[in-house]
Amino acid sequence: MTAIATPRHRVSVATAHLHAELDAVADASVWSMDPAETASTLIALQRAEARVAELKARVAAHADELHVGQEKGASSAAAWLAHETKTTRGAAHGAVRLGRDLDAHPATRDALAAGRIHTDQARVIVRWVDDLPDTVPAEKVTQAEAFLLEQARHHDAKALNRLGHRLFEVIAPEEADAREAALLAREEEAAAKACSLKMRDDGRGKTHGEFTIPTFHGAALRKILAAIMAAKHQTATKGAGAAAERRPTPEAMGQAFCELIERYPADRVPHTGGVSATVVVMIDLDVLLGRLEKACVLDTGEKISPGQARRLACEAGIIPVVLGGDSQPLDVGRKRRYFTEAQRTAILVRDRGCRAEGCDRTSGLHAHHKQRWVDGGHTDLADGVSLCHWHHNRAHDPTYTTHLPPQRRRHLPPKDVGRSR
Repeated sequence: MTAIATPRHRVSVATAHLHAELDAVADASVWSMDPAETASTLIALQRAEARVAELKARVAAHADELHVGQEKGASSAAAWLAHETKTTRGAAHGAVRLGRDLDAHPATRDALAAGRIHTDQARVIVRWVDDLPDTVPAEKVTQAEAFLLEQARHHDAKALNRLGHRLFEVIAPEEADAREAALLAREEEAAAKACSLKMRDDGRGKTHGEFTIPTFHGAALRKILAAIMAAKHQTATKGAGAAAERRPTPEAMGQAFCELIERYPADRVPHTGGVSATVVVMIDLDVLLGRLEKACVLDTGEKISPGQARRLACEAGIIPVVLGGDSQPLDVGRKRRYFTEAQRTAILVRDRGCRAEGCDRTSGLHAHHKQRWVDGGHTDLADGVSLCHWHHNRAHDPTYTTHLPPQRRRHLPPKDVGRSR
């Protein structure tokens, strides 16, 4: 699109004058402004920013109606605006959306155009007014919008959002409790479906991630971490100096989260494959005694420093498997049918994953008898092998034959190759 040489519309003229005025003060020094004038000017600029934002949103919505940018192949006016101004598409689409929303809420538009509210406040007001049920009479909707506009004089967008959550009380106080309960139930159901946890190891000693959990669990986690960060706990566990140490909140939360993981009771962790889902650290006896510095390996495949391994062996509910040292009794022969937890741990450490050929599963593994116990097999290390759930089922499936050649990974081919499973 080619910019017009001489603006004709009064909005275009005002925009040109605005740029001219800003050009005039672009290099102006502000050092001579006294505190009172500085404060009043700053507030006036904040109001001007809100007024410009409303005007921009109005023009952006109009541009969308005119399909501006279509002649250049843009999919929408917002996409064209993002490309031309090098802003994000989200911001451009937000401007268009705000313009449409304000057109449907003239009272909020007037307040933003006058600079009485800010953009964030306007979005909050629109959100909660639009959230009202369709059954609410028009005059009640107007009353609700007026209430939030009045509250915007005293509250920022965050506090206004909390008030908006209870907006129904303003227009129908007798129904508010039931509606709030229903709203919370819907939010909790949506939060449960949205639960997620993403973790990624960067290969450089750090694991990164993000999570989404319901409000209740977030509040509980925050309270637990706050208790771990408390001065009393830090002094009791790390000495008097730890409580006085000043750390940024994100760092303190991260450290507390690590401590929570380390100190979670091992006997409360669910079992998988007959073994509690605690991390196993494989450490040489010489390393444990400090006579040798050598990386230690977790049963999940990651490596940690010997110092970290020695600390965990002393403090945390993590199983240290000392290679070359004393261990728990592992072989029980025919006395028991099922492998003990110590045996299962030893088998997992030895096999380092599912022994089926081509399988890379390293967690949730089962201890399988090479020779069935009912056929005279022994419940000991020599007769035990690690298999994932899927391959363990195949090993007991009569339509499959299990081959267990020594000194190599196991393969479980089907009896009938052509048979569909």
